[in-house]
Amino acid sequence: MRNKEKDAAQIAANKQRILEEGFRLFAQRGIESVTMPQIAQVGGVDRSSVYRYYPTKLDLVVAISANVWQKFSQESYAWLDGEGTTGAERYAYYLEAFMVLYREHKDILRFNQFFNVFVANEKVSSEQMRPFTEVIGKMAERFHEVYVQGHADGTLRTDVSENEMFSSTLHLMLAAVTRYAVGLVYHGGADPEKELTLLKDLLFRQYVVRA
Repeated sequence: MRNKEKDAAQIAANKQRILEEGFRLFAQRGIESVTMPQIAQVGGVDRSSVYRYYPTKLDLVVAISANVWQKFSQESYAWLDGEGTTGAERYAYYLEAFMVLYREHKDILRFNQFFNVFVANEKVSSEQMRPFTEVIGKMAERFHEVYVQGHADGTLRTDVSENEMFSSTLHLMLAAVTRYAVGLVYHGGADPEKELTLLKDLLFRQYVVRA
């Protein structure tokens, strides 16, 4: 007689290995050049298991992206729950999370660059992207808390919509740290972190109410 709890634990472990090894290979080599059987082999999982959990490569890629951003948001945004800080201070911490991405998680940024190209070429539907968009939606909910607090304490601008502030911050910072991380910006002797810090500070000054 099969042990259902043991089977469930084994399935969860297999899926986690697939996600982790898939992320590692995709971040290193690009998504197009890595096959599902290669991920199964490196992860020590039967090829049939990979296709059972993730029927297509697109399913796996979206699942990996959702898993990566979920883990990063949990690890990096915990301080947004802290009390006793203003909305502006929490917005500063939010901006700093992108600097953490650049300093410590260039693999995530490389994967995200490959991910954007892959889903664009695949012409993915909104339903197929659902696992990823749900994670991004949760990140937007966390930003909503910052926005509401900033309005309540008067430290963030009230003449700018929440959507504009969130979208501008996310897209500008993520695009910038990604381009520097994957080598799409010619440094020419410049300090990448100094330039990224300048962008971060410009966004902070754009949306924070000056005392």
